[in-house]
Amino acid sequence: MKLDTVIFGGGVAGLWLLDVLSRRGQHVVLLEAHELGSGQTIASQGILHGGLKYTLQGILTRSASQIREMPNVWRKALAGSPGLPSLKKTVVRSEFCHLWHTQSLVSRAGMLGARVGLSVTPEKLSPQERPECLANVPGGVAKLGEQVLSPFSLITDLFEQYRDRVLKFDLNSLEFDLDSPGEVRSIRLSDEQSGGQLVLKPHHVVLTAGAGNAELRARAGLSTAAMQRRPLHMVLARGDLPELNGHCVDGSRTRVTITSDVTSHGQHIWQIGGQVAEDGVAMEPHDLIAHVQKEVAAVLPGVSLDRTEWATYRIDRAEGAVSGGTRPENVQLLFAGNVTTGWPTKLVLAPVLAEELSQAIRSQEPEFRFDPLPLAHWKRPVVAQPLWETITDWIGYPASAPVRHVA
Repeated sequence: MKLDTVIFGGGVAGLWLLDVLSRRGQHVVLLEAHELGSGQTIASQGILHGGLKYTLQGILTRSASQIREMPNVWRKALAGSPGLPSLKKTVVRSEFCHLWHTQSLVSRAGMLGARVGLSVTPEKLSPQERPECLANVPGGVAKLGEQVLSPFSLITDLFEQYRDRVLKFDLNSLEFDLDSPGEVRSIRLSDEQSGGQLVLKPHHVVLTAGAGNAELRARAGLSTAAMQRRPLHMVLARGDLPELNGHCVDGSRTRVTITSDVTSHGQHIWQIGGQVAEDGVAMEPHDLIAHVQKEVAAVLPGVSLDRTEWATYRIDRAEGAVSGGTRPENVQLLFAGNVTTGWPTKLVLAPVLAEELSQAIRSQEPEFRFDPLPLAHWKRPVVAQPLWETITDWIGYPASAPVRHVA
């Protein structure tokens, strides 16, 4: 089957690109080896950052400059504006985040630094305007126009629009026919259960599989040293918790970042990241939970954590390698032959990655419309569940309590 482009990886980057290329008339399919969104997308907190966290030193960093227009792009897509993916069915958890800080002078300086050069800036709240869970915070509280969406619903929304172009494949039976390293002539897929085979002959191959890019690059005869991993150890809390989406800023760092959702059983859930998730990489789950419980109690005075349960998960941020292994300033693209490898760096930058990729792999206008019929009987992947739906081991509050709960 001749194609303009084959995309590997069904996270937000791959699915957004699939939408862009499909709307431009390309004959394109997306291949996913596991579950759509599995890995970084489903593990993310879903905040559509406007660059605030990258300006806490009081300067407009390259990261902030790259990201500052993204909230407006996403708002248009969520509203179904033409020229962008239609995300009208994507669940927006919150239209804004809160920003609060400790009472130290350093924290106040960081708060002022957050106003540098951004299109989304904090709006200071009076004590009467604060949500109840932030009523006792000793420092300032602000409202920030950063939407928080559900990664699960985002992936589901995009997948349902392009189900006929999204296929599941077995990585073990995947074969690349190469003319030379990075020059893919054809891709052979095999279904061991049915015995079926599918041969795809693309002009372009795009790898947007996150951490999976390393294995795919190796199969295409390319170096795996082009990718780096920066680990996180995130925390989940569920139970009698208030709805809260926001960042506690302490100086030039986000001490904790909390986002809220509701489980399939109707329980309130918090995802907790920020500096605690960075520090937690070197901790065991129980030790990290104990640490985060103390941090949350410190930054949210008066909020009861009684009748809550806690868990953790580890996730690697797969990115294009940079000197020193630090965070890349923007999206990462590598070109070799007809293979392009991409990492968006942040969920919110998926539109930037897709636009740069689509410009790089322009094809001639096809003479006929894409016909998905030959793919009709091939397997489709499912969307990965939120991690709180699959984690079974939960620890009570406080973490020193010996009781462990299995969901």
